[in-house]
Amino acid sequence: MRMTLSLLPFMAVMAAVVVASNFLVQYPVDFALGSLNLADLLTWGAFTYPVAFLVTDLANRRFGAATARLVVLCGFLVAVALSVWLATPRIAVASGSAFLTAQLLDVSIFNRLRNRVWWLPPLISTIIGSCLDTLIFFSLAFSQAANIIGPGDAFASETAPLLGLFAMEAPRWISWALGDLMVKMMVGLAMLAPYGILMPVLQRRAVI
Repeated sequence: MRMTLSLLPFMAVMAAVVVASNFLVQYPVDFALGSLNLADLLTWGAFTYPVAFLVTDLANRRFGAATARLVVLCGFLVAVALSVWLATPRIAVASGSAFLTAQLLDVSIFNRLRNRVWWLPPLISTIIGSCLDTLIFFSLAFSQAANIIGPGDAFASETAPLLGLFAMEAPRWISWALGDLMVKMMVGLAMLAPYGILMPVLQRRAVI
């Protein structure tokens, strides 16, 4: 019972982060910087989703890999169920597939690096997990090849200069994926600060 109560905050935050990200990823950042429109580059979901890796890594540090996987699974089930309501079924499928795959990979990588210098496990696991998550999510959520899952987003499929900067034209969702990944990396780096602050509080003395 005590273990279950200890896990509830991790599960609740995980579900909240993923649901918020699934909702916000549908909205490009409509802000112009000179000739560059960030709507061609970013969605708001990029700023919230990296927090999921922070939650996973803190749970892994505190309880161990097996329990961290349980946190991921419970957060996944709640988040997908709510995302069908708050977003679209296609976004929910794409998010669920990307989230579960990337977070479980994050747990495995973190666990292998657990005994290295404190910042290395969360940094490497977040970088690799973010790359995999971005690849799976955006290809399933917005590419025409995945339209079998559900109706595609016409705006996402429109072509525009890659990253809003280059002469090469590409579907907007590819620029969104690259832009979101860059922001995820920056936010992931920023998450090392709260991880470092919370780690001594949550660290368990022995991981089985």
